[in-house]
Amino acid sequence: MSDSKVNMVAPPEGYSGEGFFATKLSDVVGMARANSLWPLPFATSCCGIEFMATMASHYDVARFGSERMSFSPRQADMLLVMGTIAKKMAPILRQVYEQMAEPRWVIAVGACASSGGIFDTYSVLQGIDKVIPVDVYVPGCPPRPEQILDGVMRLQDIVRNESVRRRSSPEYAELLASYNIK
Repeated sequence: MSDSKVNMVAPPEGYSGEGFFATKLSDVVGMARANSLWPLPFATSCCGIEFMATMASHYDVARFGSERMSFSPRQADMLLVMGTIAKKMAPILRQVYEQMAEPRWVIAVGACASSGGIFDTYSVLQGIDKVIPVDVYVPGCPPRPEQILDGVMRLQDIVRNESVRRRSSPEYAELLASYNIK
C-alpha cells in the first residue's frame, strides 16, 4: 500500500477514543442522507443532455452517491428539473414532487427551469419555484456538467447540515402551505 492518502468522507464532529466514537444522531443521519441522494431526472430539453454527460464516466455523479437513477417519484429524494417547463406541464411537475417521499430536495438546472430562460412567453413557466420549492439553482444555458456537479455538492451541504426535525417544523409546514402542498 502506498503512502498516499485515500479521500474519504470525513466523520462528523464527536468524541473518539480507543474502540468508540460518539456523535449526534442528526450529524450521522445528515451524513448518510447527503451521500446517498437518489435523483429523479425531469429533463425536457438541452439541460437533460448535459445531465447525461454528468452521469457518464468522465464526470461520474456516482462519486457523490447519486448513481442510482430513479424514474419513479416514490423511490427518489432529489428532483432535478432540467429544461423548459411549459405551463401545461406545471401540474405534472407538482404531482411528481408531491409523490416523492419526505425528505425531498429540488435542484433547478439551467436558465429555463430557474427563470424561464430566453422563453419569456405566455406558455412557458417563468421558474419552477412558482409551483414547487427549490433548494439549489444551477445557472447556465445549458450548464456544463461541472456546474451540475457543483449543484449536487451544494445540495449535499444543505442536506448534511439540515436538522432531522426540520421537515416536521412549523416553518417547513408554512413553506409547503405557501405552495398549497399538504
